[in-house]
Amino acid sequence: MSHHVQREIRYNFEFDHRIKACFIGAGGHAYRNVYPALRYAPVELTGICDLDLGRAEKFAKLFGAGKAYTDHREMLAREKPELVFLVTAYHPDGRVQATNLALDALASGAHVWMEKPTAASLEDIERLQAASAAAGRMVMTGLKKTFFPTIEKLRDLIGSPGFGRLTSINVRYPQSLPSQEDRADLVKMQSFLDHIYHPGAILNFLGGEIERAGYEWESLTGATVTSLRFRSGAIGTLHLTAGQSGGSIFERVEVIGEGANAIVENGSRLTYFRKADLPSYGRAASFIQPDENAALFYEPEHSLGQLYNNNLFYLGYVPEILHLTDAILSGTPISRGTLEIALEIMKLFEFYRRTDAGVTTNL
Repeated sequence: MSHHVQREIRYNFEFDHRIKACFIGAGGHAYRNVYPALRYAPVELTGICDLDLGRAEKFAKLFGAGKAYTDHREMLAREKPELVFLVTAYHPDGRVQATNLALDALASGAHVWMEKPTAASLEDIERLQAASAAAGRMVMTGLKKTFFPTIEKLRDLIGSPGFGRLTSINVRYPQSLPSQEDRADLVKMQSFLDHIYHPGAILNFLGGEIERAGYEWESLTGATVTSLRFRSGAIGTLHLTAGQSGGSIFERVEVIGEGANAIVENGSRLTYFRKADLPSYGRAASFIQPDENAALFYEPEHSLGQLYNNNLFYLGYVPEILHLTDAILSGTPISRGTLEIALEIMKLFEFYRRTDAGVTTNL
């Protein structure tokens, strides 16, 4: 199956049938990145809920929703949506607000799209799995990294004739891990929980399930270097680069196959180093490769007002929503952002909470 598929985008008003939807949450992230993405999806937004009614009313007016609410249960009962979007925060004790909201949405008969993190424990995700199965409705977590065109392209390279099997992978992501004594406290682990979904999603998407892992922790910044073995036999590293400059390129992903490798930097720049036949060592007179095995370089241009250079697209926000709406309209299951994948990412989170630095542990 090809993961990166070119598609011509339709605008919201061009769809003949739109899915009746409600939205819970009226915060800054939703304002910047999720509500605007609905302009390109077959969605009719009928209700917006937020604890701040004035804010919900402003969002409803701005984004074309019919009514504003402060009580999500009232909104679900009155609007009877087919799909509910959740972009909320945390409870004072560090639990994820969206987890119980998703359970309420499922009980009302709606599908759910929720921003990560899905939950704060494996048990909560298992509760969602049971509720989703009982309701016959899908729950999708917005794992946007797996919808980056560059990361999709890496996935398509893996296993291709020129690349071969995935043998190793490296993911670099700026995140600090609290000290051992703070890891039992969900509040102190909130930032880590919020962000481990990003590199965790990439590792799962490209490498599959992790079999075992061990890491070293640096006390000044909370940086970690983790060694990984995947059930496929591939190995890898996850470098959480706390301490780097805030002005630096944030992320880097490299996959290595059998004589070929590919690198994604800054989310939107991909270089594919194809298999190369070099002269014997010390006798190559030129660094220029023949066209048939020269490196391939992909990067969007930014001079035109195109969709592909809009961060709603190259950061995956629109594609991830379309993945769910396509599935709802076609009556087929989603393959990305599933609760099963969220469960695997939560295993990684729990690994960091329970394991002393340097210990190798089966996940």
